[in-house]
Amino acid sequence: MAEKNLNGTVVVITGASSGFGKGSALAFAQAGASVVLAARRDGLLEELARECEASGGHALAVPTDVGVEGEMQYLAQSAVAQFGRIDVWVNNAGGGALGRFEDVPLADHVQVIQTDLVGTLYGSYFAMQQFKAQGRGTLINIASVIGKVPAPYFASYAAAKHGVVGLSGAIRQELEENKVKDIHVCIVEPTSFDTTFFEHAANYTGHKAVPIPPVYDPQEVIDTIVSLATHPTRRGAGRHGRHGHGPVPPIRPVPDREADGQADPHGADGKSRTGPHDRRRPAGTHAGWHGSDRRLAQ
Repeated sequence: MAEKNLNGTVVVITGASSGFGKGSALAFAQAGASVVLAARRDGLLEELARECEASGGHALAVPTDVGVEGEMQYLAQSAVAQFGRIDVWVNNAGGGALGRFEDVPLADHVQVIQTDLVGTLYGSYFAMQQFKAQGRGTLINIASVIGKVPAPYFASYAAAKHGVVGLSGAIRQELEENKVKDIHVCIVEPTSFDTTFFEHAANYTGHKAVPIPPVYDPQEVIDTIVSLATHPTRRGAGRHGRHGHGPVPPIRPVPDREADGQADPHGADGKSRTGPHDRRRPAGTHAGWHGSDRRLAQ
């Protein structure tokens, strides 16, 4: 979905190498925006930058670990040095560790908090400093419905996303208290979407985990992110935002034989899929936990 008035808009996106981040980057580029792409996987970033350029936008790839303050500061500085300003900042990088709280290694819980919450805090801080200097800007933080309604087996992820919701709300209230009208803070709270998040998460449940149906098309989240750049509201509406009511358990641990029996070995994007969820659109991971070495793939 191409939005109006995005031509020349400067957009910073963390967790840009896959999933919602990659989809948003391409959508912004197709609308003529200049995108600053941040993730740890520099090879994928460079490839995405070329795709964005071919789509009609300008792109700058900045390899970044969002959990490191200096790297996030450098990301902001690089965006301003290249394009002169930052109009929109999207904090999208995140990962998860699934399992009973006491069964997940403490180091994994800490890494989830560092990436999902501290990384968002760093991004919000440097974005807000730039917005204040230039007098305008839009901050978009990707939280989760789990940031409003906790779910079992997601303890550190739920804690981090509650933190993202609280952080975003506090910043917004400060802007309102000081009558700042041209700086906006938005939250997107996805529910259950067809990405490879569960394949890439550190899984200590003892079983394969799949999203609880209904599972929605990730393009809805991408469209919401792009729309908020020109029409900022407090929360993205719909299944990925404002109307997530009641307990929404996001996973269903299933025995390996059940998941294997229902698996489509190749999804629409050629990537392995597990579980009985709807595969209506190819999608990557929402910057999930990457591979067997348990590194966050932002």
